[in-house]
Amino acid sequence: MKKILLIEDNDAVRNNTAEILELSNYEVIVAENGKTGIEKAIEFEPDLIICDIMMPVLDGYGVLHAVHKNETIKNTPFIFLTAKTERDDMRKGMELGADDYITKPFSGTELLNAVDSRIKKIELLKQEMAPGLESLQHLIDATSAKNALQSLTEGRNINKFKKKQTIYSEGNHPNRLYYIVKGKVKAYKTNEEGKELVTELFGPGDFLGHIALLEGTVYKYTAEALEDSELAIIPKEDFEELLHKNPEVSRKFIQVLAKNISEAQDHLLGLAYNSLRRKVADALLMLQRKYQQNKEEKFAININRENLATIAGTATESLIRTLGDFRDEKLIDLKNGNIVILNLQKLTDLVN
Repeated sequence: MKKILLIEDNDAVRNNTAEILELSNYEVIVAENGKTGIEKAIEFEPDLIICDIMMPVLDGYGVLHAVHKNETIKNTPFIFLTAKTERDDMRKGMELGADDYITKPFSGTELLNAVDSRIKKIELLKQEMAPGLESLQHLIDATSAKNALQSLTEGRNINKFKKKQTIYSEGNHPNRLYYIVKGKVKAYKTNEEGKELVTELFGPGDFLGHIALLEGTVYKYTAEALEDSELAIIPKEDFEELLHKNPEVSRKFIQVLAKNISEAQDHLLGLAYNSLRRKVADALLMLQRKYQQNKEEKFAININRENLATIAGTATESLIRTLGDFRDEKLIDLKNGNIVILNLQKLTDLVN
């Protein structure tokens, strides 16, 4: 049951509003002034706060300011409930960070629609976002910017890249965002001797080039197609406009990037400190996590040994010997160039 904190100094309005919410299966916590409201917000951590503006002790603006200053409750959805309908008051409330504004007198339907809408949106925003257009559409719907993704992706050119074709190169300046429609892509760095080190893998639903765009720097690595691939091209200006117009989209997008960067760092640490067997096992698990679609079937992938060696961070000859050992141990099978994982648990145990 969702908890709603109702802060209202008028007894009749407070009681009637609380009754409507309780009849709709919400748990209602009431407070008769702003100071008490803040105390109860900290104590009960409600899912939503409905607050009057003109109140004794502490007005609604002060309550909203205090909520945003408290780390525990600062992201709680906030709806102003007030008889003040002047445009300046409404604008002030929204500028301070209120999520919605209901004016008195109001009907029960108006109240419940606002409450239901806000709670649904915050639930969407709490869900973990994965890279890709579907998750970004999901997020944009939650932030009432339903047309943003459509305008971002409609009518975009789809570029086709052959296997081993470079999509962009390390050191170049970005001017577009890439979205993988079909295929697989690797990101890698090259040392002074020309040796490649794969830093990340991408597949359908992933964006490419976003880190350089967000940082305003050059590409930190080269992106190359692992197989014939199709990528949608989104101009830098359109991507930046989406982020600037939708703060929640920007915040969640950055959270996704942070997760990806963390995974890449773990992979690089493994390359630096793991044994040969652990490196190869980790590379296979990395491919399985990224590209397995049907979790009920054994994972199989066709990847040339040179590419797999760069993912594992080892020489091709060493990789081939280790794959042979894994086959003899019944961890994998090798069929017509495909690598099939037979025992996922034992392979995972090698890494952990």
